[in-house]
Amino acid sequence: MAMTLITTNTATNAATSSFTSGIDSTYKLYVFKYYDVNPATDGQLFQFQVNADGESGYNEVATTTFFKAEHAEADGGDVLGYQTNEDHAQATAHVTLTRNIGSGSDESAAGTLWLFNPSNTTYVKHFYGRAVNYYHTNIVIDSFSAGYFNITGAITSVNFQVPSGNMDAVIKMYGVG
Repeated sequence: MAMTLITTNTATNAATSSFTSGIDSTYKLYVFKYYDVNPATDGQLFQFQVNADGESGYNEVATTTFFKAEHAEADGGDVLGYQTNEDHAQATAHVTLTRNIGSGSDESAAGTLWLFNPSNTTYVKHFYGRAVNYYHTNIVIDSFSAGYFNITGAITSVNFQVPSGNMDAVIKMYGVG
């Protein structure tokens, strides 16, 4: 299957980055690749949320799961753990893709989000994400998130954010088909 670049958003000292066009029935799979996510405030999450057709506010109901693996730069502190505080059980908050991103010039996050069949109006919308980031306390984190938006309306826009302060980031949206 070929990936077709639809658009690129470059956020510079921005609170959010939104994709408000280009998500339609052309593709059954949309892939978002994000690079160099660097928050202005240390220790931030990188999150996303969606809007169904005709909706606003990026507050669709989601059920999600999140786990991570960690390894310290000083070769210790190995952790593989399920993060219950990042789960959603039919909640409308932004969904965490990775956490604790450092704000230093040598700290950032990169990853991929897969959004399945967002234009379907019969079934819920599934997604999964994987990210790696340099934690603000000299730890690398490999994050895994997955779930579904409990809506049958077509998803027409996607919003990315750090919850506090601004960020720099490059986010590319691809259609796969």
